[in-house]
Amino acid sequence: MRILLVEDDEKLNQSLVFQLKAEGFPTDSCRDGEEALYYIEEHIHDLILLDRMLPRVSGTEVLRQMRAKGDQTPVILITALGTLDDKVTGLDLGADDYLVKPFAFEELMARIRCVTRRPRKLLLDERLTLGDLVYHAEEKTLGGPAGSCTVSGREGMLLEAFLRSPGRTLARSLLLTKVWGMDSDVEEGNLDNYIHFLRRRLKTVGSSVRIQTVRGIGYRIG
Repeated sequence: MRILLVEDDEKLNQSLVFQLKAEGFPTDSCRDGEEALYYIEEHIHDLILLDRMLPRVSGTEVLRQMRAKGDQTPVILITALGTLDDKVTGLDLGADDYLVKPFAFEELMARIRCVTRRPRKLLLDERLTLGDLVYHAEEKTLGGPAGSCTVSGREGMLLEAFLRSPGRTLARSLLLTKVWGMDSDVEEGNLDNYIHFLRRRLKTVGSSVRIQTVRGIGYRIG
């Protein structure tokens, strides 16, 4: 599960990114609402932690624009504004939860677990299936007719991207961003290498599922 953190306080931003990554969550971050909208348009994040008071575009306006476009990515508002009216406004705009500063990191993790447990949300440990293929995200195990195997962290992230969009052609740029992050300068050849690794995994477990190359665009699983 990839998280987007939108927080303008530099120290808090850095601290939360460090702790979230230590908990195993790939995390991108930005510090103003305008940049947040750019990140959100990429549709690569499974959860957004959104500060309410941001430069350029407020967090509530970011949330309003997201929901107006039909983007239902889970959002936890993080803010110093803790009155009842503030909370009601945020929730009415479409926030999934509301966390008031200052807060303990353990409380943030509890709220992340709560939001992602809801039926319409993406679970960190959910079981993803396609045809005769089964992938357990938390354990990073892949199963098929011929047995099971483990996959690496990046292989797992790439596999999740495919299994969440079966039959859809995913652009190379989208896959690179989804797996390596927005600010990564990783070479495109790395993506091809990991596609090769995944294809070997599929053969190992005896699955009939294949990753197909769509020339000039990217890849598709089916």
